[in-house]
Amino acid sequence: MINCKGHRYEKDLILRCVQWYLGYPLDYRNLEEMIAERGVMVDHTSLYCWVLKFTLLLEACFRRGKKQPVGLSWRMDDTTIKFKGQWKYLYRAVDKAGQPVDFF
Repeated sequence: MINCKGHRYEKDLILRCVQWYLGYPLDYRNLEEMIAERGVMVDHTSLYCWVLKFTLLLEACFRRGKKQPVGLSWRMDDTTIKFKGQWKYLYRAVDKAGQPVDFF
């Protein structure tokens, strides 16, 4: 999956820092303080490098498992639904087995 060889810190710490940076409105210096409170001294420039390097790798790993084969044929299905008191159109792409591929 994700290789952290050659880094000074453990894989769990690196991925946790990247997760916190991407998931919450933190800057690198705030994240540095949070990690220092847990007894690990990491510079904010190291955090910056980790986010740049591992964000693309994480995204590739997450997207790899989400794509599903559609097959050769699919059809467009539309219906109306009531959303916040107003009727809206819901368009779905459905494959042969009736499984939704995408919606708008």
